[in-house]
Amino acid sequence: MGKTNPTKVAWAKRKARVRRKVSGTAERPRLTVFRSLNNMYAQVVDDSRGVTLATASSMTAEVRQEAGHKGNIATAKKVGAAIAKACQAAGVTKVVFDRNGYIYHGRVKALAEAAREAGLDF
Repeated sequence: MGKTNPTKVAWAKRKARVRRKVSGTAERPRLTVFRSLNNMYAQVVDDSRGVTLATASSMTAEVRQEAGHKGNIATAKKVGAAIAKACQAAGVTKVVFDRNGYIYHGRVKALAEAAREAGLDF
């Protein structure tokens, strides 16, 4: 058996700690964020029903057509605006933010602030 990566273990612990406190309901679904080196993903989930209500990522057509690298703050802002637009189309205005174990800094913060500016309340 190989060794476990301490970075992944620490991330999993932070993620579990956040998820113990944050849960989405029908009134306030959970906005969760995932970031990889090259892309950003966001989805809005109603945990009580186990249903994804809206999604947006740097892989969608409106964000992908922009030139440049997709794993940066500028793209995170576009994904934040796109998730807010998708939420409004689904009739969601209030959400609970799940940073998914990531530090609220950089791309995660940019996505959250862009979603707030585009009309999401959290």
